[in-house]
Amino acid sequence: MAGNSQRRNRRTSNKKGATVGSGGQRRKALEGKGPTPPAEMRKGHKKNRIATAQAKRAVSAQSRRPSGRGAKSTSELVVGRNPVVEALRADIPATAVYVQQFIDNDDRVREALTLATDRGVPLLEAPRPELDRLTAGLNHQGLVLQIPPYEYAHPDDLAADAADQGEDPLIVALDGVTDPRNLGAVVRSVAAFGGHGVVVPERRAAGMTAGAWKTSAGTAARVPVARATNLTRTLEAYQKAGLLVVGLAADGDVELQDLEALAGPVVIVAGSEGKGLSRLVGETCDLLVRIPMPGGGAESLNAGVAAGVVLYEASRRRAR
Repeated sequence: MAGNSQRRNRRTSNKKGATVGSGGQRRKALEGKGPTPPAEMRKGHKKNRIATAQAKRAVSAQSRRPSGRGAKSTSELVVGRNPVVEALRADIPATAVYVQQFIDNDDRVREALTLATDRGVPLLEAPRPELDRLTAGLNHQGLVLQIPPYEYAHPDDLAADAADQGEDPLIVALDGVTDPRNLGAVVRSVAAFGGHGVVVPERRAAGMTAGAWKTSAGTAARVPVARATNLTRTLEAYQKAGLLVVGLAADGDVELQDLEALAGPVVIVAGSEGKGLSRLVGETCDLLVRIPMPGGGAESLNAGVAAGVVLYEASRRRAR
């Protein structure tokens, strides 16, 4: 009986000791917490207080922007962890990265902070309600990238820059192209084949957004994009300056390989994939050119592909 009593006492003892399975917990407690976050992200640090105040001021200023017709956006926002990381990887220009206070620190957040820090992009910590207001309630996941407004050139600058280089202007104008990725692809092709810039209309057309920057693969930093208040008048001004305006159309009168004029000063005009050139723009063009497609697999090419084909042909002729 005494032995049984001693065994019961041992089983009900309150004496502290190692519990089964505690080894993994103790090892976990000894693991590091990763690299030290930047000063702007460390609670209580002077830089953190400054960054938080800056974020609140920026969010407040963003919310006071005028809206409606005629309003001019001061910046673009890239929202969400994956989009922010991809934008930073693509070296898209950025003025700030807003980071939510007490954010769950996963791999995407750590990469975004590292990329921003390496590029010298300011990190601004902000409470979730501030980011909700900044993004108009979008699912920002605690990360928001602010992109500065793109500085558009004037259409006259493109021909003037070519003249300064002693070259015949080679310019692409886009009519009704609304997909920023198409604009980015055209910018990339212009850079690859020695063009002097791209012209887009101010309204109902794609602009240099984060998507266009990304598709351009960094070439948007050296290829000027100009905005035209009225594309038809801009093309007429180019004609008066001695440039041939060539429109791309599936039913064009001239085939691309027969267009000797590509060796001289020229503006290539590409329309949208669905509608092509608008009536006024088509009537303004000196020539309408078609790209032969012996494969017959597609009725038309999108602006990015079509412009790339014509730019290659122009580059080949100019190299002779």
